[in-house]
Amino acid sequence: MTDYPALLEALVTAARGAGAEILALVARGYEVEHKSDASPVTVCDRAAERVILGALAAAAPDVPVIAEEEVAVGRIPAHGDTFFLVDPLDGTKEFVRGGDDYTVNIGLIAGGVPVLGVVYQPSRDLLWAGIVGDHAFKEGAGARRRISTRALAGRPVAVASKSHFSQPTADYLAAVEGGDDYVSVGSSLKFCIVAEGGADLYPRLSPTSEWDTAAGHAVLLAAGGRVDGPDGAPLAYGKPAFLNRGFCATGGWAAPAIGPYLQPFSGGGDLPEGV
Repeated sequence: MTDYPALLEALVTAARGAGAEILALVARGYEVEHKSDASPVTVCDRAAERVILGALAAAAPDVPVIAEEEVAVGRIPAHGDTFFLVDPLDGTKEFVRGGDDYTVNIGLIAGGVPVLGVVYQPSRDLLWAGIVGDHAFKEGAGARRRISTRALAGRPVAVASKSHFSQPTADYLAAVEGGDDYVSVGSSLKFCIVAEGGADLYPRLSPTSEWDTAAGHAVLLAAGGRVDGPDGAPLAYGKPAFLNRGFCATGGWAAPAIGPYLQPFSGGGDLPEGV
């Protein structure tokens, strides 16, 4: 577990394997189902998760894995402060519409913070990964290059969710950047855009699950960014029900806290549906 570079390569291989499984199933055709919270799920989600679980069992057999589809059926392993968080197909709504903005996410948490992460976009064969405190990189077209966030210069450029943009988000952007202009992107790709210097700010003012954010959070931290919770403190992991109330990701600068803008959350039916 101390050899993070070797473990990261294992996560890269696992994410690519899960992506290949998704693409193969797409080529054959699949049915869309719905979970108890009405969010969509497909055989692609489950098949990709099986690939990842097998790969992680081989690469790090002593580390528990908290995986979205396993949690959905009540299988949550006992765990301490070190565990994997897996979203085998983030952006399922975009995926079932035939869009490209879906990802495979694998993150490692230690001591309540992300330390490794891989985000893979199967449809475009693009991958982002990072070791926090060391480096982040992007793979595409057969090449790997290091990435880093950019310095904030003037009015920040924001990215926001395709499926979960809200009036509170617009209000927050107006307060931070003087308007509500933003680039609409699905899934954890928003973290990656900030990590590679394509944008400055990604606010999320409604709930997500920790497996939605862990991998992208790790990539962004490794690239020099930050992700803060509602109170402006660093977003932590291992929370009750693995729930994030909200967060704000930046290229490394301190944005105003999102707490005053958060959407109400009862803890009941309004369940998180990804980033």
